[in-house]
Amino acid sequence: MSYNDNRVIPQTAAKKVLLVDDDAELCLLMVDFFTPHGFDVEPVHDGQSGLARAIERTYDLVILDVMLPVLDGFAVLRQIRRRSDVPVIMLTARIEERDRVAGLDMGADDYLPKPFGPDELLARMRAVLRRSGQPVADPTGVIVAGDIRLNSKAREVWKDGQPVELTSVEFDILDMLMRAAGRVVTRDEVSTVLYQRRATPFERSIDVHISHLRKKLEGQALIRTIRGSGYLFAQQEKA
Repeated sequence: MSYNDNRVIPQTAAKKVLLVDDDAELCLLMVDFFTPHGFDVEPVHDGQSGLARAIERTYDLVILDVMLPVLDGFAVLRQIRRRSDVPVIMLTARIEERDRVAGLDMGADDYLPKPFGPDELLARMRAVLRRSGQPVADPTGVIVAGDIRLNSKAREVWKDGQPVELTSVEFDILDMLMRAAGRVVTRDEVSTVLYQRRATPFERSIDVHISHLRKKLEGQALIRTIRGSGYLFAQQEKA
């Protein structure tokens, strides 16, 4: 990146930006470049910290690298979109079209390949912020899988048309797994969303919540434990 542009764009109030990228030197350069343009940039260097910060605080924009330690950018984006419509621009050294499409399908507002020029990113940031008033994600918050129906906005779950009483943690886990149906959700991903930290090797609390969920859903939704990885929600085939 080249940082020769000394123009300062006046702003009435700095826009708060969360920058999630494991390249610490690049982050420092970006902070130096974007601050005079009216952006308050807060860098973090791994996916777990980035997701925790996005959950805990309010930002006007998130700039998210795809290739991150602990949780990759796609996993972070999935969990951000469960909770927030904050604009997200993804950065990546991957050039394959399928990666760009995957990021946009998951809810990214824009996608910029590395290396990039700071002026281009600045223009994209301003464009995304201009569009940020538009609604994102499904309007109803309802997910249906087999006999299980979940309303994320009302925080209600039904099985065979009957309400299922879940604790707040159980609901959050089920919501996460149903939105990722057919994909393994890692223990670190679950722990970061629930506790804003990485899972510890001997921690049993997540397994206990999963066990309670299985009993309450009575096998209609299969929540599988994938040894060494995490959990998988799979819809049970009807006879």
